[in-house]
Amino acid sequence: MASTKTKKEKKSSDISYSQEQKQEIISDYKLAFKSREVAYLGRKETLTGKAKFGIFGDGKEMPQIAMAKYFKEGDFRAGYYRDQTFMMAIGQVTVQQFFAQLYAHANVEEEPHSGGRQMNAHFSTRSLNDDGSWRDLTAMKNTSPDISPTAGQMSRLLGLAEASKVYRNHDSLLEQDEFQKFSDGGNEVAWGTIGDASTSEGIFWETINAAGVLQVPMVMSVWDDGYGISVPRKYQTTKESISEVLKGFQRTEEQEGIEILKVKAWDYQALMETYEKAEKIAREEHVPVLVHVTEVTQPQGHSTSGSHERYKSDERLEWEEEYCCLNRTRSWMIEEDIASEEEIEAIEKEAEEEVKEAQRAAWKSFKSELKEELETVTALIEDLASESSKSEELNKIIKDMKAPIVPLRKYIVSGARKALRLTRDENISARTELQNWLQESKEANSYRYDSHLYSEGEQSPLNVEENPPVYSDDPKSVDGRVVLRDNFDKLFEKYPETLVFGEDTGKLGDVNKGLENMQDKYGELRVSDTGIREATILGQGIGMALRGLRPIAEIQYLDYLLYCFQGLSDDLATVRYRSMGGQKAPLIVRTRGHRLEGIWHTGSPMGMIINGIRGVHVCVPRNLTEAAGMYNSLLKGDDPALVIEPLNAYRLKEDLPENLGEFTVPLGIPKVVSEGTDITIVSYGSTCNICEDVLPELEEVGISAELIDVRTLLPFDRKHDIVESLKKTNRILFVDEDVPGGASAFMMNKVIQDQKGYYYLDSEPQCLTAKEHRGAYGSDGDYFSKPNEEDIFEAVYALMSEANPAKYPPIYE
Repeated sequence: MASTKTKKEKKSSDISYSQEQKQEIISDYKLAFKSREVAYLGRKETLTGKAKFGIFGDGKEMPQIAMAKYFKEGDFRAGYYRDQTFMMAIGQVTVQQFFAQLYAHANVEEEPHSGGRQMNAHFSTRSLNDDGSWRDLTAMKNTSPDISPTAGQMSRLLGLAEASKVYRNHDSLLEQDEFQKFSDGGNEVAWGTIGDASTSEGIFWETINAAGVLQVPMVMSVWDDGYGISVPRKYQTTKESISEVLKGFQRTEEQEGIEILKVKAWDYQALMETYEKAEKIAREEHVPVLVHVTEVTQPQGHSTSGSHERYKSDERLEWEEEYCCLNRTRSWMIEEDIASEEEIEAIEKEAEEEVKEAQRAAWKSFKSELKEELETVTALIEDLASESSKSEELNKIIKDMKAPIVPLRKYIVSGARKALRLTRDENISARTELQNWLQESKEANSYRYDSHLYSEGEQSPLNVEENPPVYSDDPKSVDGRVVLRDNFDKLFEKYPETLVFGEDTGKLGDVNKGLENMQDKYGELRVSDTGIREATILGQGIGMALRGLRPIAEIQYLDYLLYCFQGLSDDLATVRYRSMGGQKAPLIVRTRGHRLEGIWHTGSPMGMIINGIRGVHVCVPRNLTEAAGMYNSLLKGDDPALVIEPLNAYRLKEDLPENLGEFTVPLGIPKVVSEGTDITIVSYGSTCNICEDVLPELEEVGISAELIDVRTLLPFDRKHDIVESLKKTNRILFVDEDVPGGASAFMMNKVIQDQKGYYYLDSEPQCLTAKEHRGAYGSDGDYFSKPNEEDIFEAVYALMSEANPAKYPPIYE
């Protein structure tokens, strides 16, 4: 097809279009116009109070339709909140579903992308059956669950693309029936989208670099409308062009790299040609492609929170009207005799009516569900008012419940709770009915808003019971890293879908040789080195896990986890929750940490971690046999996890189990390391080992301490074993190498408040933590920065001395 001319250069083309081609173009235009109407009406619905917030993809309609033409079944999208036209074009969102999400309809049948949990235009297809098992992803057009953080989708995109490379090159994986549902010979393409301003984020550059190194089938579209909200491109990008800046990444005949294509958003013919070329390169050659889509307009500005007239000049606004992709396509269609102006007007009118009809249906469905609840509660409170001395106040509650234009569930539940509070001193039968409704509502709303943080089916790793290590009569004593290495060997043999990657992971076998010789045995595809790029190491794992693989992403040290913490927190931890059980990413993140040397190798930011990644299991083994058992448990389940191996355990001796790859450690079940009667000490990881070393010294002064290793912080003591110990000892000390108020406060809250441990205390519960600063360098730095043997002894002794100073005279006056 010939390129579209500018308005002044426009002239009749000598290309003749078949009736089928004309119909396809007309159909594309209708879809684009319909999507634009969705944006206009969505903004109106938000500004009139029916929705909380609105963000739309107007201005990007034609590029997204072109991209959708080449998006095949089995492909995956990792996009952002401007892709409504694309999602409509691939048949994965209807107009009614779009509005259901805008209204936050908490019903997965009406709003299948997130069940009302996500802001509008945050999409996700349902990869899982209701029981949590995988659907056939090769028979679907897939989209990974969107997140709002700008450029946050980039690293996941890398992993989605790398999965195709793994499936294409794995010797035996696709020969097994159970993996046929994930890939058709590794021919799937991962499609990404991003706004031009967001290419300034570091994760964009890290991903582009990694994609060029890995050579994965990825098509990355950059929608360039010249602004980042109100900030123009000249303040965003060097040379004011992302494709110009990236020229050094362009592949050549001599060197691998990425393919860079550039196209205008309003040029229908060029868009089709460009995306056809991009798809062919990515799918057939497994080469990443970046498509820089320029001259994009944004007719309504960034979102419903403001107007773009505040920061765009009149000249710019006029230009956007002239170069709007719909207006340009419309004019081109008329000039090329594809459709007459009258025919186009009829199409537009029909599309507008279809949008309005779908919006009305979405609103009716959303409102009727709430109206039914409102009527039920109104009747219950009216019955209560008829018997209560507080009838006037109760009738006001009913009036307040009915007042809002949007009958939100919060008003209904709030009214019921206020009515019960108001009549708390009245013995009325109607109160029981209202209480029953409120309890049923609580359970229903818990499912609507709280469910699917973790796996809830039979595949949950919490269902894996303990299978202890088995030892011979004369077990071989080996370095701890050998237990881990030999256990990984069994796992790679048992699970062909398992692969591990990270800095120094491959050839070296990790910095502590826990993967020694594994690359030689299983190949570079399954045991591989990466660059120093923690954020995309994590992203590789997320994307591959979304496509049925079982990746282990290695972050070399715990301190380096901060480089990828945004992805851990915003993406991995929320995949299952934000898709309301529609997707899962059972990635295992392997790292090592706690006590070593120096400020950036001694970090134990456990409070930050456990409070930032709810949705990910956090395992904190005290030795490498325990760590191995945790890996074995996690690979039997389908949840993501973080395993923090103790750094000082690799060369400490441990007995080598006979049942490697089979023994398991249950998640959330603490282990009593040593029984005692006077005080309970609760710890984990390397610090737990120091506590164990102190036990003989405590015994020498007559103190019988019970030491408990929590083993996992998320979940924490699911069966409340620690409080059972407290019932016996009546005293407790939490020992942790996090900062004060970190993981120690978390553990204390769990035991003293949640487990009602305060009932059994004879002494004030105590926490012993590291200092507020990072660990200083050297052995002395460690001694004075984190809990040491003397600190632990004296903390325990002080508790006992306070209770019985005659038996335990104070050490320090």
